[in-house]
Amino acid sequence: MAQSSIEWTEMTWNPVTGCDKISAGCKFCYAEVMAKRLKAMGVEKYQNEFKLTIHEDELDTPYTWKKSKIVFVNSMSDLFHKDVPIEFIRKVFRVMKENPQHVFQVLTKRADVMLYYDKEGWLDWSHNIWMGVSVENEKVMKRIDLLRQSNARTKFLSCEPLLGPLPKLNLKGIDWVIVGGESGRKPRPMKKEWVLDIKQQCEKKDVAFFFKQWGGTNKKKTGNLLDGKKYLEMPEYEQEEL
Repeated sequence: MAQSSIEWTEMTWNPVTGCDKISAGCKFCYAEVMAKRLKAMGVEKYQNEFKLTIHEDELDTPYTWKKSKIVFVNSMSDLFHKDVPIEFIRKVFRVMKENPQHVFQVLTKRADVMLYYDKEGWLDWSHNIWMGVSVENEKVMKRIDLLRQSNARTKFLSCEPLLGPLPKLNLKGIDWVIVGGESGRKPRPMKKEWVLDIKQQCEKKDVAFFFKQWGGTNKKKTGNLLDGKKYLEMPEYEQEEL
């Protein structure tokens, strides 16, 4: 695990690392760049660089955290990658369930795989597991419908990097929407009107709206002010203390 600079979480936990690109949002994958850097630094966990790797030893880690945390699961992979065995995914879910004092945020681009496993009855959703899907443009909006069909208690969308407008979002059953622009050396642009439209849709449906960043080649400089104001809303939740 590691303390995270990602604004909508507190720390990351990676029982799986490595992935494959499946849609437009993956083009400039930050995790791939970071994995290469970590391998070059000699970090043993990333000796396979960005090749999918299971880390059984990481399953014990959440039991060691003394204070309640908000945790982004698999920031360096996708838990529902086709090559992650369902047996291992169920172990990850068991760990999350047995640590109810923490909130675990799981984000996938493979909503079809997630829903298949869920409908087979293989996923045990405890109250503290938040399930999200990445929605970078209109082409992948079907992921929202798949997420909605799942039995996750808290459901969220990560519209980052936002690569196009998302009009007519169906936010029924969705608790939280994160929006952010792409950063890095060659970021694709994000238009203000796209962000404002999503914000207005969230307001109409009483969905928590979190504006993470404008992005660009210098994301610290561009910041996260939207018309002079920060929007850092989170869905309602309760963390249990042991």
